[in-house]
Amino acid sequence: MASDRDDRLQRLLDRQDIVDCLSRMARAADRLDRELFLSGMHGDCINSAGPFVGGPEDLWQWSLELQQTAYTSTLHKLLNHSFDFDGDSAHVETYYFFVGCTGETNILAGGRYIDRFERRDGVWGMVMRSNFVEWTSAVPAMDSPLGEVADIELNGLPSRDRNDPSYQRPLVNRRALNIP
Repeated sequence: MASDRDDRLQRLLDRQDIVDCLSRMARAADRLDRELFLSGMHGDCINSAGPFVGGPEDLWQWSLELQQTAYTSTLHKLLNHSFDFDGDSAHVETYYFFVGCTGETNILAGGRYIDRFERRDGVWGMVMRSNFVEWTSAVPAMDSPLGEVADIELNGLPSRDRNDPSYQRPLVNRRALNIP
């Protein structure tokens, strides 16, 4: 009985490590953070996304150029996860929702990442990804309703780099404290 409990606990830890890899990569894609993006993959990972097929560094360059030329901001939302473990290998399916803002239009897309992860030297990392876009749509953009709040920028403004407020340590609510 204890062994079964230990096995289940290890599977939960393995799942969480893989979800952490996926979350880092999604955040990194939105913040254009190369180091964070690459941290979810082993160096020999092969990705296929639209016309792209290649390794982590080439994927980063392709994605960066696409993001910088097509979008003013992006949001990658990870949804359902399914896991199939076989020792130090895991097949993972993750549903996603994507928004890419062009300024005038918001591109919406939904799909699934079908990934294979491996644990090497105790560290889980992606070794293969296929990106399946299942639907897309476009809706007109509108101005932010928060744009008229006088002190909204005191906590920082969203940015697609490490100047984004999410990287601030320690996090301080300057609006609540009235700190310039």
